[in-house]
Amino acid sequence: TIRALLGFYPATGGELLVDGKKYNPEDSSINIGYLPEERGLYRKETVIDTLEYFGTLNGVEEPREWGMKYLKRVGLEDKANERIEKLSGGQQQKVQLGITIMGDPKLLILDEPTKGFDPMNRRLLMEIIEEQHKKGAAIIMITHYLDEVEKLCDRALLLKDGVARAYGTIPEIKKEFGGKSLEQIFVDVYGGENE
Repeated sequence: TIRALLGFYPATGGELLVDGKKYNPEDSSINIGYLPEERGLYRKETVIDTLEYFGTLNGVEEPREWGMKYLKRVGLEDKANERIEKLSGGQQQKVQLGITIMGDPKLLILDEPTKGFDPMNRRLLMEIIEEQHKKGAAIIMITHYLDEVEKLCDRALLLKDGVARAYGTIPEIKKEFGGKSLEQIFVDVYGGENE
C-alpha cells in the first residue's frame, strides 16, 4: 500500500483513496512527505545546504531560514555547517524528518520514525509529528512502539503474513481482543514467530 501511494509500484487490487478521493501518485496535487526507515541523505553535503536544497524543491519560502529554525527546534543548530556523514544516525534521522515535513504535506508516511532514539529525542519527534497532525496531515506510521500507536493513531492495522489480524480504532481493537492492552494483542498476534 505504501509503495503504491508513493508511486513505486502500481496497485494490484483495491483502490487508493486520499481524503476520500481516488488517488493517483502520477497526477496528484497532494503533497506527500515520506520518512524512510533507511535514510536517503546526501552524505557529503552540509546539513543546512541539504535542508535548503530540499526546501527549494518543496516550494518552501526562504528554505534556509526554515532550515535554521527547524535545526534550532531539534537541537542541531550547531551542526548546520557539518557534513551529513559526520552526524550520528539519530541526528541524521532528525534532518530526514525535517525534509519530510517541509511544506506541511497533507499526507505523511513514516517508516519507524523513532527507531533507535533515546526517550528525550523520541518525545521530541513525536511532538513534531503531532503538530503536523494538528495542521491537518493524515499520517501513516509503521512502528513497533505501541505507546506511539496509542498516543497518535486514530486507527491501527496489525498485519501478519500479509493478512490483517486486527484493524480499527484503538478501542475497537481492544474490545475485539477482550479488553487486552495493545502490547498483549501484539504478543498474541505475533507470538508464535520465535518458537
